[in-house]
Amino acid sequence: MKKIIFTFLVCVLAGIVQAQIAPEALKTWHGNKYSMFIHFGLYSLPGGVWKGQPVTYGYSEQIQAFAKIPKEEYMQLAKDFNPTQFNADSIVALAKRGGMKSVVLTSKHHDGFCMFHTATTTYNSYDATPCKRDFVKELSDACKRAGIRFGLYFSIIDWNFPYASPMSDHNCDFVPEKHQEFSKAQITELLTNYGPISEFWFDMGSNTPEQSKELYALVHKLQPDCMVSGRIGNDQYDFCVMADNAYPEGSLHTPWQTAASMFDETWSYRSWQERGEVKDKVYQKLCQLTNVVSHGGNFLLNIGPKGDGSIVPFEKDVLESIGSWLDKYGYAIYQTEASPFPKSFEWGTVTRKDNKLYLILSGKYPKDGKILLDMPGYKLRKGDGKMAMYLQYGDEISVSIPASAYNDSTIHVLTLELDKPVEVQPALPVKGMTLTALNATPDYSYSCFDYYSNYRSAVAYNWNVEQNLLKQLQFIYTDQEVDRTIDLSVDGKSYTVTLKGGKAESLEPANGTVWGKRYICGPGSGLFDTPSTLQTDLNNPPARRSQWKETDKEQDEFASDILSTYYVMQNIQSPADQLILVEVGAGNGIEIYLNGKSILKHLNPYRCTFRTEKVLLPLKKGDNQVVLCVYNRFEEKTGYLLRPAQKPIIYRQDFDILDTSNQKSHAITFKAHNPASAHADMELSNLRIRLRRIAR
Repeated sequence: MKKIIFTFLVCVLAGIVQAQIAPEALKTWHGNKYSMFIHFGLYSLPGGVWKGQPVTYGYSEQIQAFAKIPKEEYMQLAKDFNPTQFNADSIVALAKRGGMKSVVLTSKHHDGFCMFHTATTTYNSYDATPCKRDFVKELSDACKRAGIRFGLYFSIIDWNFPYASPMSDHNCDFVPEKHQEFSKAQITELLTNYGPISEFWFDMGSNTPEQSKELYALVHKLQPDCMVSGRIGNDQYDFCVMADNAYPEGSLHTPWQTAASMFDETWSYRSWQERGEVKDKVYQKLCQLTNVVSHGGNFLLNIGPKGDGSIVPFEKDVLESIGSWLDKYGYAIYQTEASPFPKSFEWGTVTRKDNKLYLILSGKYPKDGKILLDMPGYKLRKGDGKMAMYLQYGDEISVSIPASAYNDSTIHVLTLELDKPVEVQPALPVKGMTLTALNATPDYSYSCFDYYSNYRSAVAYNWNVEQNLLKQLQFIYTDQEVDRTIDLSVDGKSYTVTLKGGKAESLEPANGTVWGKRYICGPGSGLFDTPSTLQTDLNNPPARRSQWKETDKEQDEFASDILSTYYVMQNIQSPADQLILVEVGAGNGIEIYLNGKSILKHLNPYRCTFRTEKVLLPLKKGDNQVVLCVYNRFEEKTGYLLRPAQKPIIYRQDFDILDTSNQKSHAITFKAHNPASAHADMELSNLRIRLRRIAR
């Protein structure tokens, strides 16, 4: 687990949450934690089978695309769509028994078939079917009767609308203007005719920034407190959404959600799906739920009713079993905040609420039977005493638990009550005199163009340092950062600093520095959300179905499919530990790995075909490996640049800070000043801060 915790008040004060959402609406959404997703539509009828054959590739709700069904033939399904077993009150009752606080229904999926009575098209559940039903209205009314919140899924792409982009295998095409107007008309209906909508869950398509802003503004004009999902694109959201069935490496400094299907292979009903044992699925989904909540997120778990509208008994049993667990342990889930600890634990996960810590035993039994928690500044009042012994030695709390706590197929929860509200632990102490992105504890948000190009973005860096007589900082930066302005905080005192006027100095590489062989491979994954570590060697290329090929080109351009990633690997032999300056370039997005660890990552401006920048590389003595990841989302061509900087210049700029009252420990944070987006990476990984003591 990372340090970055979503704290409602902090996020509001930091301006990270869009201003349209009222604080109470956001607090309610964030605190509910667990909701039901329902994928139900025409695609539920075939149940993953077409012309007697299982369609084994792709999600079953997209069977029209994966089975290559002609539009006119697929539309005939509407004549047989009569789900007599669909009972909205029963579904809502199941959601409540399952411990879910809201229900989100697919109002329209990629096939364009509307599950509501709309004036925009006759291709809907009322006009085109024998059942003549408005399922959005039925479920909205049922939620209202039961006192549960109601949300809507809405696909931005539409394979039925004649003026939309044609059906593709990646579902992330551009949205023509007529299609945008069509969507706005349907969204207006959905947010006008069906009462309060708790969240509007956009999906797929590739909006321009202007289109995303237009849809975001429309939702909030019609319903100001309706939460908008991040798949609308271009950082226009109230909560971000991970990729399908995906979980972040750490907590995020923005509201977020994981959407999970009961089976990773599909979201809608699949008649031939192997379902396994209910108890195994319950354990799996409980682990996912607790993992998400312990990182500060919300969990949206999907069911896929059959074509007749009935709930799959397996899924019903899973939800009810999770509900039974929540009846007992829901206090450790609802209205909680993320773990305060800057690390993960093998024994399980942690949530917190006020002065209580909840230890969720979802991992492996600790080999010595003890859980050790470093809690400086806190005193243990009591533990719940049901199955463990609790002791405190100085700052360390020791919890001794029996092996039986992990042997009964139940995830148990232990409660620690402390003497004061539990806050996020400070950044881990940093040794040395120089603060860098690599030894910082970052604040992460989530930035995106669309579904494929989204990633965990650094929006602030934090350090905790010990330094007597700290009176001055020295900023070290490159041409890349000149004229950038940052917001700096030292021990709670705020400063605004413009990086300008620093003393220039040459950063020539040490004698004996050798740039060795260079290799390229690709194309690879179409997702920009790559891992923070990358293991590469000549026998293990990161791009599947590709081989490393040696190249002598430090810069190149070549034809590329959209949604493609290429990797350039450069070996550098360094005679000593040293800092060097390199020039890199890429198109829609870029990432740099040094010796297997990501040190820089960001999307470039929307539709930027190529952009160059300078990067400081802290080489170690001996062999070093630099991997440049070049991401192409939109273009017909892509390319790369990777070479030593032609003018290796850095700047040193001194900055006096206010009296620190001879403190020995200091909290230091910086972030971009007035960023265009609260979610985009601040692109300040080069900036280094040197701590300086000056006697007065």
